[in-house]
Amino acid sequence: MMNADNRNAAIAALIIVLGFGFGAYFLPSIMLELGSYSTVIAGVFGVLFVAAFFLVFWLRGRYQRRHGQ
Repeated sequence: MMNADNRNAAIAALIIVLGFGFGAYFLPSIMLELGSYSTVIAGVFGVLFVAAFFLVFWLRGRYQRRHGQ
C-alpha cells in the first residue's frame, strides 16, 4: 500500500526523471551548438549532464538515509 512517504518519494522521482528527460530531449541540439565553439566543451557538457542525473539520485538517497525517511 502507498503511504504519504512513498507517494512523496514517487512524485519527487517522477519530477526528477521528467526534468532530465526534458533536458535530454534538447541535449543533442545544445551539444551541436556548443560543438560549433569547441568540441571539448560540448563533450564536457554531455558528460556533466549524465553525471548530474546520477548525482541527484545519489544525493537524494543519502539525504533520506540520514533523515530516516
